[in-house]
Amino acid sequence: MTLADGAPFLFVLGLHLGIAPMLPRRANTVRALVVGFGIAVVARYLWWRFPETVLPADPTTVQGVWIWALFLIEALALFDAVVLWVTLVRRRDRRAEADAHEARLRARTPEELPAVDVLIPTYDEGREVLERTIVGATWLAWPRHRLNIHVLDDSDRPWLRELCAAKGVTYLRRDGNAHAKAGNINAALARTHAPYVAIFDADFVPRRDFLMRMMGFFADPRVGIVQAPHEFFNNDPMQSNLALRHVLPDDQRLFFDEIMPARDGWDCAFCCGSNSITRRAALDTIGGQVPTGSITEDMLLTLALLRKGWITRFLGERLAIGLAPESLAALFVQRSRWARGAMQILHLRDGPLGPGLPFIKRVLFLPLHWITQALVQTTALIVPVVYLWLGLDPLHDAEAEAIVRYQLPMIAVMMSTLRFFATGAFFPLAQTAIGAMQAFRLLPGVFATLISPWNLPFSVTPKGQAARAGGRHAPTFWTAAILLALTVCGLAVNAHPATRIVDESTLIPVVAFWASFNAVILLIVIACAVAAPARRTEERFDLDEPAELRRPETEASAAVHLGDASLNGARILPDPAAPALAPGDAVHLGIRGVGHVPGVVARVGGDGIGIRFELPADDPRRDSLIRRLFTEGLDNATRTENAAAVARGLIGRIFAPDPV
Repeated sequence: MTLADGAPFLFVLGLHLGIAPMLPRRANTVRALVVGFGIAVVARYLWWRFPETVLPADPTTVQGVWIWALFLIEALALFDAVVLWVTLVRRRDRRAEADAHEARLRARTPEELPAVDVLIPTYDEGREVLERTIVGATWLAWPRHRLNIHVLDDSDRPWLRELCAAKGVTYLRRDGNAHAKAGNINAALARTHAPYVAIFDADFVPRRDFLMRMMGFFADPRVGIVQAPHEFFNNDPMQSNLALRHVLPDDQRLFFDEIMPARDGWDCAFCCGSNSITRRAALDTIGGQVPTGSITEDMLLTLALLRKGWITRFLGERLAIGLAPESLAALFVQRSRWARGAMQILHLRDGPLGPGLPFIKRVLFLPLHWITQALVQTTALIVPVVYLWLGLDPLHDAEAEAIVRYQLPMIAVMMSTLRFFATGAFFPLAQTAIGAMQAFRLLPGVFATLISPWNLPFSVTPKGQAARAGGRHAPTFWTAAILLALTVCGLAVNAHPATRIVDESTLIPVVAFWASFNAVILLIVIACAVAAPARRTEERFDLDEPAELRRPETEASAAVHLGDASLNGARILPDPAAPALAPGDAVHLGIRGVGHVPGVVARVGGDGIGIRFELPADDPRRDSLIRRLFTEGLDNATRTENAAAVARGLIGRIFAPDPV
């Protein structure tokens, strides 16, 4: 192998690591140039790949079938990647428009603002989940007589009826559970009449200015839906299980921070269920109801409205915060439902393959990524195992020099192009690991739904206490462990001439590197499959503000400084001037916007004083605390664009696990 063989790979790395970071990433012209370069590299790769490593393979042999199957999977994945790149060429930032709309709305009298029905569909969530959402909805900055808040109970829970009465919102119950969430919403639509309908999932708490920031977009008569991103106040399973809470962004940031603003640029943004507002007049053009043909009713609604000339706008602001899946089991339930729903819409007349859609919209709404991601990740993990144990080549007569010359530049451009567009949201190592972890579970369901789309039951994502149990997710753990053992043992067996299965081949060094990379990915998946039990029932929010501490028995008070707080307690930062306290001491903690909250000292340590609140469920200060923590746009996570820190954190978690 010569330096000339590695020149294309070094050229791609040089452009993306040396020149691309200096370019204006938000400029559409620059984005188009980056995409054009990426497409050229992929085309160059395919120009070599198909005639040199696929066509010569005999499709009547096991080896030939294997080679052709791998190429078809790879070609599908490359097509999906190019579609994503083309999508990302355009990008719309609508925050300045939202500023203008908000100023216009705030200048109006209450009677000039339209009425809004707020729908909160629920099924089996606990009080600790629903209370936050209901209180947040009642705090929306909108004239109260123009705001109708409805909690939609699909489980007939008397305690929820009582909670709604206590909070001053409407409780709606329907007969039966037909069509799950979509049916629940449709039953409420038939009993409400406001010209706009806002929907929040049971675990999403709207920020106070949600409607003021969003409603103004309906001044455009073409707009049928306005969507805000899904942001989270807790950590997802990968962040928690790998101890990367303050380093790694949650896995939906790539979609909501980069892909949705780009889709908006093509008028192809879509409703994501929660955190959306829909114009009722738009619904009336499709029968006044949300489509029920798919369990992803939000995507199907968008497509149905698109066919009637309505568009969806996306405002990329943190206007509501909710619960990310709190365990791997909950994550898999959620993603399996999304994947199955995406496959279902392929079978429907209102889906992307049905009539009445322009070509670009048809392509952008094809849910190929659910197929390609699961297929590619699974294939990438098993190809080295198949090669090392069965001797089946992934490429026909390919030499290591040719792979370095053609395939490595393609892999580099795939990773670096997405990294260019999503610097703070895409980390290749972490993204590969979570993709591999989900592929184990999603692939069977994806193909089962493609074949038989309507025979699988609807599953609700567990939330709250039901989702917080720690321990090992056995299916993920053992699948990854078995693949890791086969990979490592395959390398060991083929390392010695006496036990070697694979004949002398120039691919051995390439597959050895590939297998070693897979081993790292599988170690990360194994680490992620083992979760510690949640130490707290409520998420802590970082606070950095003064507070007042009172001793009720003496009425003595002292100025202290808060470090963090939740609905159940708070932490006072260490301060030599702070009063001497011991566990069990009764205190009242004065918090801005809440008042003095009764509690007891739970612990005293080097990181400060921990206080456990003793606040009855019907105490109005609890509502104030919910509003203070959840509706003021506080950010509970520190994001970073330092990929090296992510890599160090992952490696450290694998070899020195943090038990907490």
